[in-house]
Amino acid sequence: MTTTPPSPADDDAVDDLDATADAASQSRDIADVSAVEIITTATVHLMSAAAVKIGLAEDEETGHYQDLAEARKLITALAGLVTAAAPEVGGDHARSLRDGLRTLQLAFAEALPFPDAPGEGPGEKWTGRVSR
Repeated sequence: MTTTPPSPADDDAVDDLDATADAASQSRDIADVSAVEIITTATVHLMSAAAVKIGLAEDEETGHYQDLAEARKLITALAGLVTAAAPEVGGDHARSLRDGLRTLQLAFAEALPFPDAPGEGPGEKWTGRVSR
């Protein structure tokens, strides 16, 4: 009796089944998570990325990393999300998110070689002018 080795098409079919099972599992997992937790997780990711881009994290090679153009984009997106989500997430969560956003806006302002015009800082379109 001879056996036929599995073909690449058989491997692809198995991979497709695994991917479908993984997607179904992830959908069930997401269904169990509250909207407030998803919003908070998204804001934390944006905050972390913005902090790194501002230069608040050290790069292993140079000891410093900074990309203010990228930080500006992240902070603006964060401000839009925090402003839109605040009524939905409730007082305590919203207050913490706004505090984190404000801290990043102030750190960004300190990192700039020249200050932005009043009201032109990242996210100030959504939050209003941020000052100490």
